[in-house]
Amino acid sequence: MGNCIEWYDFGVFGFMPAVLGAVFFDAATPTENVLGTFAVLAVAFIARPFGGFVFGPLGDRVGRRRVLATTIVLMSGSTFAIGLFPSYQTAGVLTPILVLLARLVQGFSAGGEYGGAATFMAEYAPDRKRGFLGSWLEFGSLGGYLLGAGVVTATTIALGEDAMASWGWRIPFLLAGPLGLVGLYLRTRLEDTPLFQEARTEDRLESSPLKTVLRTQWRPILHLIGYIILLNIADYVMLTYMESYLTTTLGLSGRTPLLVIMAVIAGMMALVGPVGALTDRIGRKPLLYAACAGFLALPIPAFTLMRTGGTVPLVLGLVLIAVPLTFLLATIPSVLPAMFPTTVRYGAFAIGYNMSTALFAGTAPYIVTKLVDATGNPMVPAYYLMVAALIAAVPIHLLPETAGRSLREAADSTPVPAKAPVN
Repeated sequence: MGNCIEWYDFGVFGFMPAVLGAVFFDAATPTENVLGTFAVLAVAFIARPFGGFVFGPLGDRVGRRRVLATTIVLMSGSTFAIGLFPSYQTAGVLTPILVLLARLVQGFSAGGEYGGAATFMAEYAPDRKRGFLGSWLEFGSLGGYLLGAGVVTATTIALGEDAMASWGWRIPFLLAGPLGLVGLYLRTRLEDTPLFQEARTEDRLESSPLKTVLRTQWRPILHLIGYIILLNIADYVMLTYMESYLTTTLGLSGRTPLLVIMAVIAGMMALVGPVGALTDRIGRKPLLYAACAGFLALPIPAFTLMRTGGTVPLVLGLVLIAVPLTFLLATIPSVLPAMFPTTVRYGAFAIGYNMSTALFAGTAPYIVTKLVDATGNPMVPAYYLMVAALIAAVPIHLLPETAGRSLREAADSTPVPAKAPVN
């Protein structure tokens, strides 16, 4: 539910950037409106590492559940608040300031969300099913994005373009409030993870988790940052930027681009669980290698297909990007928690993940839009993805295989025997 709410917000922003740009800014052209919206998205990522530094070590100290209950309230509350803000035409420069502040709160809370949710799920999952059960975290991410896009689409169809630009844009943001209440209800009724409770009972919790993380975990944190460069860029290019690319850059009109993207995301949701289960059987690294190879070989044909026009080439082009991205999404929730020991897992994960996300994910839609606008070359997103795959290839190769290993031995490279008991 937490990831669903976070990505619901991105779905709303990603599927009506021009509308929101016109509401929140005083831009002269549609491209400037889109750039303004993507800039607001990117600026929020500045706050994510700070959230990781605060919430991550706190989760290692007081427990995963309590921190996750806090982050879901902050995320859903700030998204809800945006739906109440006045437009630029009403309040002038106060509007973008308010939106920026709300996005900073969202970024700060999101800094503790993904690392905590992945840690929580991984520490509950049996060792031999961690890939499958962890993949449901990304099912929630994709579901949230699809929900946001679906709400925007349904509201636009029901109200019309004029009403959507006038007041209808508020509805998707306001719906985040009820979503957050449902998520909070669920989270407050969960016990903390068995591994955390075990560490607390045995008095193994760190008195200063942040100091321990910075002193002992900086190498795996750097490794994590390099590894998820590809994930972050691919994720945000595919999910946040693509609708704008198809309509603004390629000039596709009507609802076909929107509906095709939503259909592809639904296909990713159907695939992510089986791929996660596959990593439990054959290991995580084969899927990571396949994803990296896919992003080296497929972006140019994918974006070439999208440019040819027609629904079938558009679907095929998006599928060529979606398949390797699904391999990554299905694998990381089980790989990343296994990089760190229990007593600092939440903090080390959150710090490394959010530093990489701030540098490469939130900036991707803005940078790609700017480069396409400056060069006039619609193949820029393909090149961007390929460079990210080249960078990530080395840390992916250096990752140890963790399928079937106990998280109690996450800092140990010794594999667990095939018949070891599950958690």
